[in-house]
Amino acid sequence: MVSSVRASKSDDKRLTIFTGTKTLHLCCISRDDRTLWIEALQAAKDLFPRVLTSSDFSTSEDIVVSTEKLRLRLSQEGVGEAVIRDCESIMLAEHSELQNQLNALQRKHLMLLDTLRQLETEKIELEATVVDETKERDSFCGQGNRRYSDFYSVMSEGSATDSDADNESQDGADVETDEDDGIYFDTNDFLSSEALRSASYRSRETGGNACIYDKELFFSDRLHRVGNEIRPVQYPYVKRRDNLPEPKEKEKPVGLWSIIKDNIGKDLSGVCLPVYFNEPLSSLQKCFEDLEYSYLVDQAMEWGKQGDDLMRILNIVAFAVSGYASTEGRQCKPFNPLLGETYEADYPDKGLRFFSEKVSHHPMIVACHCEGRGWKFWADSNLKGKFWGRSIQLDPVGILTLQFEDGETFQWSKVTTSIYNIILGKIYCDHYGTMRIKGSGNYSCKLKFKEQSIIDRNPHQVHGFVQDNRTGEKVAMLVGKWDEAMYYVLGDPTTKPKGYDPMTEAVLLWERGRSVTKTRYNLTPFAISLNELTSGLSDKLPPTDSRLRPDQRHLENGEYELANAEKLRLEQLQRQARKLQERGWRPRWFSKDEDGCYRYMGGYWEAREKKDWDGIPDIFGQSSGSPSSYLVESRQSFSSSCS
Repeated sequence: MVSSVRASKSDDKRLTIFTGTKTLHLCCISRDDRTLWIEALQAAKDLFPRVLTSSDFSTSEDIVVSTEKLRLRLSQEGVGEAVIRDCESIMLAEHSELQNQLNALQRKHLMLLDTLRQLETEKIELEATVVDETKERDSFCGQGNRRYSDFYSVMSEGSATDSDADNESQDGADVETDEDDGIYFDTNDFLSSEALRSASYRSRETGGNACIYDKELFFSDRLHRVGNEIRPVQYPYVKRRDNLPEPKEKEKPVGLWSIIKDNIGKDLSGVCLPVYFNEPLSSLQKCFEDLEYSYLVDQAMEWGKQGDDLMRILNIVAFAVSGYASTEGRQCKPFNPLLGETYEADYPDKGLRFFSEKVSHHPMIVACHCEGRGWKFWADSNLKGKFWGRSIQLDPVGILTLQFEDGETFQWSKVTTSIYNIILGKIYCDHYGTMRIKGSGNYSCKLKFKEQSIIDRNPHQVHGFVQDNRTGEKVAMLVGKWDEAMYYVLGDPTTKPKGYDPMTEAVLLWERGRSVTKTRYNLTPFAISLNELTSGLSDKLPPTDSRLRPDQRHLENGEYELANAEKLRLEQLQRQARKLQERGWRPRWFSKDEDGCYRYMGGYWEAREKKDWDGIPDIFGQSSGSPSSYLVESRQSFSSSCS
């Protein structure tokens, strides 16, 4: 359906078509050709008028009501003339009131229709203006010049060593100012250029720093840069599952709006959502997904041993961005962990051991700790959510820390995540904001995640630069997409002679592993392996591990009715267990340091080796099935930890 057609004011060959659901921007051969197109589209539109027009809501004429049938019926019943006239008067008065209400409603509908048309026209004109201005800028600067000017604007943004007051708010989140809002360049101009592609291919063919985590691909024998070389770390192969079990039941999806509309004005955090909105993973397991591309940290470790601190931070930056890659296409939410719930991941094929625990219920805080080959990674995270009607904004609070065995430390915070079209349309997520990776050594980095706009043809862009902490000099640029790849260019291109194209020297730093989606949850092969429970592993896990959570396991098996019942039971259990935290409950494996951050105290893997889970409560209530048992066991655990 063609809702409206507009001719561009700045280009006599362009026109805009608004269909009601999308906007199409067309370019004709000539001005006369555009006129013919507009006339033809208007003629086609006239053949199929709108279903609702202003005439449909025009005020109806007053309807004359006859009371003859009423008078006749009352007369047959022997009612007197005076009573009959009273009945006629009452009926006519009621009808007149209804007629007035109907006329008022019709006038409101007419005003609403006119307002919607006006908004539609303004939206079309706004989009056309944006596109026109973009084209004018392109034609003024030239495509080549635009690449240079936009690139220079990126490299001239605020310093990576801005003051703490400018960088962080009281609760650790970035405070963005107008100075931070530099001009974004279109990553597609770079990623699609033949120069960049040939550069990235050259980096692979010559053994450049372009390793891809994929079973079908392999690491190059040696990784080179300026005379230095490192060998990729080799780990043993471990066979893991590559798919979820076949569902045992047919899913019965429920619309989110059907749930929210019955809870208007209530706290949505207290609304019990059915498992159809969940994926068979917990938030504790989602933390481990950030380490899918941990080989980048291994490479950073090796570069540091070679004394190449710049290549170290470049790999750390790629690692920080890679944590977002698995979120693309993920429309379901993870399970909220129960208080005291834990998750372990022993992955010798990646050379690391990971552990996480839910350490607080209100606010909901998850802490994790990971040990790799020559490095440690830890974090605690809390999300502050805001509901905007059609979208949910999640602002992360917390610091991620990566420390190498030589003492060098890197810290950063995550950017904002928004989930759109939660009521109507296709759900999608976007990550945007500024990420500052602060190194304790020679280099730090500032990255910008570009927020996706309505007419953005090239979303998920990331760009930034690495700065020398000693001199303030910009020593490298980074560009890419958080769901595809990241590239780097050494040096500061703004100091190069005019005409220099920095993208001809771009090198592939990281690329997302390619795989075929085998589940409706759009899980990566790595994510599919996280909830796998083998017979040998089940004997070693504590009763608090996420793999033993019954509602999550039922959902993975496609047993939706059982999953819903268990989810409701555990949520009721959790509401009772909340009293424990109010009475001073403390996590078993983490404690707060002097900065108020949760740090791993140690002891978990030693207890696992001995299978010593004394004092660890059965938080899922599978043994007795009663909420009281959880409270009793938890109190005993709390008392023993205090004694």
